[in-house]
Amino acid sequence: MDKLCEEYQKRFCSSFDLSLVESTIGNKSCLYVYFDGFADKDTLSKTVIEPLKKVEEVTIEELRKNAFSPVEIKEEKDFEATVSALVEGKIVLCADDKFFSIPLFKYERRSIDEPPTSSVIKGPRAGFVEDISINTTLLRRRLKSPDLCIQRLQVGKYTSTTVAVCFLTGLADKKIVDTVTQRISRIDVDGVIDSSLIGMLIEDNKSSIFSQVASQEKPDIVVAKLLEGRVAIMVDGSPMVLTLPHLLLENFQASDDYFKRTQRVSFVRILRLLGLFLATLLPAAYVAVQEYQYQLIPFKFMITVINATNGTPLTPTFEMFLVLILFDVLNEASVRMPKYVGMALSIVGAIVLGETAVNAGLLSSPAVLIMAISAIGMYTTPNNIGTFSLIRLALLGLASFLGICGIIAGLIVIAAHVANLKSFDVDYTAPYSPIIFSDMKDGFIKSAISSEFRPESIPNQNKRRQK
Repeated sequence: MDKLCEEYQKRFCSSFDLSLVESTIGNKSCLYVYFDGFADKDTLSKTVIEPLKKVEEVTIEELRKNAFSPVEIKEEKDFEATVSALVEGKIVLCADDKFFSIPLFKYERRSIDEPPTSSVIKGPRAGFVEDISINTTLLRRRLKSPDLCIQRLQVGKYTSTTVAVCFLTGLADKKIVDTVTQRISRIDVDGVIDSSLIGMLIEDNKSSIFSQVASQEKPDIVVAKLLEGRVAIMVDGSPMVLTLPHLLLENFQASDDYFKRTQRVSFVRILRLLGLFLATLLPAAYVAVQEYQYQLIPFKFMITVINATNGTPLTPTFEMFLVLILFDVLNEASVRMPKYVGMALSIVGAIVLGETAVNAGLLSSPAVLIMAISAIGMYTTPNNIGTFSLIRLALLGLASFLGICGIIAGLIVIAAHVANLKSFDVDYTAPYSPIIFSDMKDGFIKSAISSEFRPESIPNQNKRRQK
């Protein structure tokens, strides 16, 4: 056993958390190997070590028969197989030149609670956690069907991260499932820390600023996507579950939309769209009419703007760029700062800095007002703040050179790019391009009548949802 202990110490670089416990099975010496923090030592002693001391012959049948462990003991073929079992958190038993693995896990896990970015007024509140076994359990609690298939893959040279591909057999399109599995299998990286890395590596157009893979934090949303024929990807260590194919329309939908009256949902979705348009276009439109098309401003309103901007040392373009960049800096700082300092930062940024800049004549009040409206409108679709912040700056730059014509040209380029995007061979802008009337029942205007068929935008093997 001393030689075997040396081999394990050498293989794991003499790590201090590697435990090597010598014991006996019958009249033979044995060795238990595990990492502190993974193994349940009390359960190991009571249900494995002590009962196995009475075993006379070291065979897998005898071990399973005498051990009181509630888990299955598995025989490993060689030393390297036990190394893989150890890094997964299992306990390894070495006896009579044989190797066995015992999955007795006990480590701290975060409790299931409501996700901070997906809070709802009505509807389920449970969210995913960082443990993949808990996340798969959350799915199976809602999908009590043997058709729920969860395929396991290992990604990462050093992390060997468990990635689970989830779909409903007989419902999800086999071609999409095979494509997802193949793309994940081809990933060759040192490690996977979060599911977002998987999403960026498997999407169709990696250079696009639009994400073609959705990230979800709640099991009820993922279950709804699976029931439409989509595929979900879970990554061990990440509370974010990827769903695909992903459509642009999903950015304007929320999970609690399906627990409210349809009239209210339609109104709110239109508000989200309007808020996004205001957030993206308003700064550029302000600069365009100030610099070039000032005749578009009503006369009385133009006098008010002139009086408010009179004496400001900066041009409208540089002024708007400055306030938007200042807001992005404050937004980034508020995210990184401790939460106890966040309120003070908001007061300093919004009140002290903004009010002082206007009173000192460095910034005009219309510019600050437009920045505030744009910032509020951007948060109507919080999952796309980064994407549309870049679009807002790009349109602002075009407006500073070409005015309204620059904004129109920029929108045409963006529309052409989005219309050309695909998410796993599914049109990104469906059901509006191409037009699919049946899927528009759950579009910006939500129908009060649930569809008998699954969305035609998403490929699936069973079109009928209900009879």
